[in-house]
Amino acid sequence: MMRNIAAVFVAGLLFVAPSQSEAKKKPQLTPMELQALQSHEYETSKEVLFASVVSVFQDLGYQLENADMPSGFITASSATQNKTNFLEAFAGQRSSGNTRATAFVEAMPNKMARVRLNFLNSKSSSSAYGQQSKNDKPILDPLTYKVAWDKIDEAIFVRNATNASAQPGTPATATASPAAISVPVTPGTSVTVVNPPKN
Repeated sequence: MMRNIAAVFVAGLLFVAPSQSEAKKKPQLTPMELQALQSHEYETSKEVLFASVVSVFQDLGYQLENADMPSGFITASSATQNKTNFLEAFAGQRSSGNTRATAFVEAMPNKMARVRLNFLNSKSSSSAYGQQSKNDKPILDPLTYKVAWDKIDEAIFVRNATNASAQPGTPATATASPAAISVPVTPGTSVTVVNPPKN
């Protein structure tokens, strides 16, 4: 009798456990949802957007590994940090990790450009026995991408403002008029017209 109760109890745990673990997992994003999260369009040129993304990565403390303007591809990574927790230290393991970022910038019609960002947390572990493992986890937090979009927006604004002020002004089409002009009225007489001062 006790064996039957124990068997039913264990079977019940096996049946319930997967459903609870499945409930804890975050729902997987569809490819379209992932693209919507990671992509953003700007009303600017590919060149300005590319330079702005590079600038933002550097401002965030990333080290550039590759930045190729023709292909529009940028890769960068943050500094490596110690990520060893108590249990790993107790087991003689050491862990370190960083964040890796990639961007793809492309020109779009109607003087638009689009960038797709991808952030990835990377963690490497090694044991005293020489075993090594690496775990990469995509960052899918919408706030992370919103912060990136806002910073890229600011960088584009600053870059466009700087470019506009750096361009030389258009040359004047007319020369300045003299302060007084003599206009002949009749032979032997003249009238002097004085221009009013400009405010």
